[in-house]
Amino acid sequence: MLLRISAVVVLCSLAAAQAVEPREMLANPVQEARARTISQELRCVVCQNESVDTSEAGIAHDMRVLIRQRVEAGDSDRQIIGYLRSRYGDFVLLQPPLEGRTLLLWAAPAIALGAGSVLVTLSLRYPRRRTRSTQGRTERPR
Repeated sequence: MLLRISAVVVLCSLAAAQAVEPREMLANPVQEARARTISQELRCVVCQNESVDTSEAGIAHDMRVLIRQRVEAGDSDRQIIGYLRSRYGDFVLLQPPLEGRTLLLWAAPAIALGAGSVLVTLSLRYPRRRTRSTQGRTERPR
């Protein structure tokens, strides 16, 4: 079983590594490395929690091409990320900054976990009681 899981993980990681197409790659290896680093920090806006670098979605391809064009044009990493952030908002960042307007993004998992814990606790503490109308009933054979 462990071998099967390992094989699936390896195959998925190989498929993810194939997302960047050879025709997208820059000729200059230093620029290509910069473009890959930037695209690994950005979220695909279609495939949530998948980086632009590993996503096979069409929009991710467009974003990778745009990043490479801006790298070739001489933009800094901050300028490129800032440009994409202005187009797509903080959602495009895999690690959004901790500030007032992104506080909900950071707090949402804790809020969901807390709410789920309260619901589980309440359902275990106060199980549903049978109502009076259903206690006396017995099913009749048909």
